[in-house]
Amino acid sequence: MNAITFLGTGNAMCTRCYNTCFYIRSNGGGMLVDAGGGNGIFRQLHKAHITYEEIRHIFVTHVHTDHILGVVWLIRKISPLIHKGKHPGKLFIYCNSEVKHALETICRLLIPRKINRAIGESIFLQEVHDGEQLMVDDMNMTCFDLGTTKTMQYGFRLLMPDGQSVVCLGDEPFYQRNESYVRDCDWLLCEAFCLYKDREQFRPYDKHHSTALDAGQQAEVLGVKNLVLYHTEDTNLATRKEAYTAEAKTHFSGQAYCPNELETLPLTATADSRQA
Repeated sequence: MNAITFLGTGNAMCTRCYNTCFYIRSNGGGMLVDAGGGNGIFRQLHKAHITYEEIRHIFVTHVHTDHILGVVWLIRKISPLIHKGKHPGKLFIYCNSEVKHALETICRLLIPRKINRAIGESIFLQEVHDGEQLMVDDMNMTCFDLGTTKTMQYGFRLLMPDGQSVVCLGDEPFYQRNESYVRDCDWLLCEAFCLYKDREQFRPYDKHHSTALDAGQQAEVLGVKNLVLYHTEDTNLATRKEAYTAEAKTHFSGQAYCPNELETLPLTATADSRQA
């Protein structure tokens, strides 16, 4: 079954939930997207019943600590498993040039040499480029540069085996240069730092982020069928799902979701429910 399990849903400074990262599962494989800011990724994988043997593909959006440091821990964990024959044998990490350089540097400085030697032998840091297409198991992935004005960040468009399209914008809002990847997609994964009414408190625009209302407005214009919101603040987790989806729906006529941590969202093909 095509589905996404959200291992974390929070922004960088959250303490009540893990940083945003998720596992996309297809009928024939899967891919982890980012890994949060530390070895808490081990706990999240355990709670989600995702084994290390299943982690054979990782997409890293950018170098910020809340996205990349969990990847370092996974390299440290998976390398010995490969050596002992307890893993299928190869781990591919797809990333831009900044992420590749950062991972090479961090691993060289902080990971034991015998583990670090696996990089380039069984663990591959595969640099991706704007517009590049590649197969991840049975998913066709097109990578694209988000065009941020700060740290280089990449997103992707996945064509699932059943024909559905899944687009990830990392933790940046939509930029016009990426319209061809986003327009009319079945699923858009998009950050929503806070509610619009709380913008003065959290100041999302100062951080190159947006609100649930902004995400809903943009998704409607782009003809998105399903909008998934993540990378939020964590002050009201008990009411976050309802509040964020309600705000997005004030302008978005498709289906809106704001998943909780460890929630699995089935990627079910549905008729376009947007209003004519």
